[in-house]
Amino acid sequence: MKKLLPLILLFVGVGAGVGAGVFLRPEAKIEEANVTDASGEHAEKEDGHTEKGEGDEHAEHSEKDDTQSDEDHGSDDHSDEEGSEFVKLNNQFVVPIVSGGKVTSLVVMALSIEVTAGETDTVYLREPKVRDSFLQVLFDHANIGGFDGNFTDAQVLKPLRGALKEVAKKDLGKKVVKDVLIIEIARQDY
Repeated sequence: MKKLLPLILLFVGVGAGVGAGVFLRPEAKIEEANVTDASGEHAEKEDGHTEKGEGDEHAEHSEKDDTQSDEDHGSDDHSDEEGSEFVKLNNQFVVPIVSGGKVTSLVVMALSIEVTAGETDTVYLREPKVRDSFLQVLFDHANIGGFDGNFTDAQVLKPLRGALKEVAKKDLGKKVVKDVLIIEIARQDY
């Protein structure tokens, strides 16, 4: 019975977790809201159209526009989006923050690389080299205090993004890399 009880509790816990996940799952359809993004333009609705604001000619669509494919909807400039693929690097980056000879916190980051279409395999083939270069940039950023205080401020992250993009272009090629994206970032203080 002593060996059976932990197994029963394990299955009950897993079942309760799955049940809670199914019960608390968000609705499939997102409610539409008249939201304005940071640039002051109206955000896109779920179908790719924008909400019509006062004096906003871009929100008007003819019946012909409504029959276009989803690929034609959205922003007017598709040059950055077309011909791009996003490669999420397999593991997160863990950067220790050292102060006074002790590790005072850890920063965990997940990065993706925007590459020219068809270059995904190039990133995966050279991933160890790219990860090493990214880690060196992240360690340097930590050593100059880049992860202290308000480390998520745009002015603090801008040089970090630039440095990551620079080493990615060096390791993968200037024609391959378009951008480096910070997908997740968190700091755990001790």
